[in-house]
Amino acid sequence: MIAPLALAAAALASAPAALADMLAKPTGDIVLTIGGKIGKENAPGQADFDLDMLRAMPAAKFSTSTPWTEGAVEFEGVLVKTLFDAVGASGKSIKAAALNDYIADVDVKTVIEAGAIIAYRMNGEFLSVRDKGPLWIMFPFDEKPQLKAEPIYSQSVWQLRKMTFID
Repeated sequence: MIAPLALAAAALASAPAALADMLAKPTGDIVLTIGGKIGKENAPGQADFDLDMLRAMPAAKFSTSTPWTEGAVEFEGVLVKTLFDAVGASGKSIKAAALNDYIADVDVKTVIEAGAIIAYRMNGEFLSVRDKGPLWIMFPFDEKPQLKAEPIYSQSVWQLRKMTFID
């Protein structure tokens, strides 16, 4: 028979590994939910993020013109790759859903290779729902002119609310 103390010691020894795989829980309003094929969760079957959680990740910025804005605009947010790594995502495509129920199929390889971000600021100001926020999948269109095409524009989901990884 294993002594209770030995069982407790074994449980504590494995706890750091289990804790390392957990995401913090949001303390503010949830602005993004990621589900599907993910390895790290903070809610049953999904990973929820508030704005502070996204802002705590390394930020990326670029200026680009878009079909929806006047001239070049500076966007700031978290690289899609950084966010996907944080949740242990797998899968080749994503269903990205907006607050208005618009759903787009997003190709994982395309958004990562393009250097797309989940933008939460535009020209230094937090994105509001009125300004296509609070989150917007944004591509560096001016840096990579090949991105200026309808299939990519349709993946630039504004008012992003949910991403579900599928195969």
